Amino acid sequence: MKPLNQLFRQNILSLKPYSSARDEYTGEAAVFLDANENPYNQPYNRYPDPYQREVKDKIAGIKGLESAQIFLGNGSDEPIDLLYRMFCEPGVDNVVSIDPTYGMYQVAADINQVEVRKVLLTPDFELDVEALLAACDNHTKLLFICSPNNPTGNCFRAEDIQQLTENFEGIVVLDEAYIDFAPDKSFLPQLNNYPNLVILQTFSKAWGMAGIRLGMAFASQQIIKVMSNIKYPYNINILTQKTALELLNKVGQMQEWVQLLLKERERLEKQLNQLNFVEKVYPSDANYLLVRVEDARGVYEYLVQKQIIIRDRSSVALCAGCLRITVGTRDENEQLLEALGSYK
Repeated sequence: MKPLNQLFRQNILSLKPYSSARDEYTGEAAVFLDANENPYNQPYNRYPDPYQREVKDKIAGIKGLESAQIFLGNGSDEPIDLLYRMFCEPGVDNVVSIDPTYGMYQVAADINQVEVRKVLLTPDFELDVEALLAACDNHTKLLFICSPNNPTGNCFRAEDIQQLTENFEGIVVLDEAYIDFAPDKSFLPQLNNYPNLVILQTFSKAWGMAGIRLGMAFASQQIIKVMSNIKYPYNINILTQKTALELLNKVGQMQEWVQLLLKERERLEKQLNQLNFVEKVYPSDANYLLVRVEDARGVYEYLVQKQIIIRDRSSVALCAGCLRITVGTRDENEQLLEALGSYK
């Protein structure tokens, strides 16, 4: 890879970050008169910790990393956007992404005026490593890989991800939003081996906290420091930090949810395969199934009438005729299966 200082935008490296009152003093005190806060309505009258130190320390203990290797964002979309701003000169640089995949990589690129070069997965939804590397040039700064991938649901082969990380000269962004449903397949234990690797995870899926909007980015301390320099000062509010801390103390609860969902995923897959209009249920490492059916739009609209909402992914590359079905509770899955059993 190229040295990081050659990959960062130079204006970002030279940026003097905003310094808040909580940057200047972070300890305990009897009286705080430094941030022009209203003294009433505690604790919500106080600005939150701009670096979420307590939350990061808890995550670091769970993930086996240093706190300085963690960035917390308003969902994973914030670090995605920041990576564009850190590394990509608008109208000059480009990124490479797989296709199909998570749509925000393209949206964030469009917002930042950055070209996206999409490379199709193979027919069996695997990475085409040679084609991905061939799509890169001297102005390719980021390579986005989502594993387990959305909407296909599969984890990519570890050797393929490793080959890309070792041969791409820029930053590999590995989005592991659904990784808790694919045990032992995370690249997080290898993070320190790859200074050009950024791993994204989230509290929205396995942790059941999509509503609090909290995403995680893991990378080298140098990348995390620059990311922290350019974020908005108080990007994670006090309610989000408090709620995250409460559930981080209940790792067992998250693991129990995951096991329940994995059992339901297996059951749902078997039942869907028995329906005569289902052509294929693709293997999944996530909390959803990609299902190819005879009339995807017809099935989707039929379920809407039954007040059951799934997603029609027919317009996505390689996913013609496919529906994406999230694994719900046993009762929710039963309602889905009962409705589908009466279809046609």
